Amino acid sequence: MTELGFSCTGVRADPYAAGPTLVFRLRITAAGGARVHALALRCQLRIEPAKRRYGPPEAAALADLFGEPARWGSTLHPVQFAHVPLTVPGFTGETEVDLVVPCSYDLDLAATRYFDALDGGDAPLLLLFSGTAFTGEGGFRVEPVPWDREATCGLPAAVWREMIDQHFPGCGWIRLPREDLAALLEYRSRHALPSWEATVRTLLAAEPAAVAERSAL
Repeated sequence: MTELGFSCTGVRADPYAAGPTLVFRLRITAAGGARVHALALRCQLRIEPAKRRYGPPEAAALADLFGEPARWGSTLHPVQFAHVPLTVPGFTGETEVDLVVPCSYDLDLAATRYFDALDGGDAPLLLLFSGTAFTGEGGFRVEPVPWDREATCGLPAAVWREMIDQHFPGCGWIRLPREDLAALLEYRSRHALPSWEATVRTLLAAEPAAVAERSAL
């Protein structure tokens, strides 16, 4: 069986993607300079939150995910980030390829909330590989890629924010049920508000008046 090794040499934001996208640069080696006709890989990316330290603001932002820091000894479990297929063209001995990972800025997703909470440094990631290898010098063999193939990677918080700012500059977004969106749209139309930002700000500005009115009753 061909011995395959994997490592991640870097990660960048894709400036030309239609949506938020990270590109991980992978180096794949075949022991002994073996010939590989192609690889059909399944790639799992997982956050390993226990492998870095967190400042007080980061700890506060992560409380919804992991609870209070006093409990982190038992709550800092791995967080699934993505599952991505990858087809690697033929090579001999070693090659480098891009692993393209579409991302979301939906803050209801645990991985997105984790990345968004980081002030700096790297997010520790573990990349797990499996799949099928097509190998052979003078012929053609089909071999499984062992489930224990993996690589570590640090995703800089600056790269994540660069990617998000390319598509949502200075903004974020939240997901709401359709009936709530319909109610907001009706409120926006009724008050002739020019944008969703103006709609939310008008509602927030009305909150103190509503509290005062209830208190007076």
